[in-house]
Amino acid sequence: MTSAPRRPQSGGMTATIRIARPEDAAALAALKLRTFRETFLEEGFAIPYPPADRAIFETASYSAPAVAAELADPARRTWVADAGDRLLGYAQVGPCKLPHPEAGEAQGELYQLYVLREAQGMKLGKALLDAALGHLAEARPGPVWLGVWSGNDKAQAVYAARGFEKVGDYRFKVGSWYDEEYILRKDR
Repeated sequence: MTSAPRRPQSGGMTATIRIARPEDAAALAALKLRTFRETFLEEGFAIPYPPADRAIFETASYSAPAVAAELADPARRTWVADAGDRLLGYAQVGPCKLPHPEAGEAQGELYQLYVLREAQGMKLGKALLDAALGHLAEARPGPVWLGVWSGNDKAQAVYAARGFEKVGDYRFKVGSWYDEEYILRKDR
């Protein structure tokens, strides 16, 4: 689905929601790392990841080469909230890989949806989620899946308001540490 870019704004700051491009890899990697840290470390939920485990996870998930490989993967799609001089948020989808007996790769999964703390309130998360769900409706028929940290009540409420329901649990690996996650599904 290719739609016109959306331009959410707040307090004079605007951002365009667009599909990420290969040249976004370094900036997107930095954004992913920052939003992970804002959400799950001292500024956010303060999960006590052992430093070595966190370093392994951050390198594997948020290095520029890792993000460039994701952007090059034709099965994935990533959108960014582009403020012109920097990226403020992103969403990524692809084939479902969650460990649930009813899930399969032909179905879609929302892998990630994050917005910088300073840009929250601009409705970027809603615009990114709309783009992601719209794409999955066309590209991957059937239910949409996502995993969410069990302690993130705010995200769970957002997804519940969009029709997602908890259908399972799993453990998400961060180095050798495991986060307890919920599996959510939205049937169409």
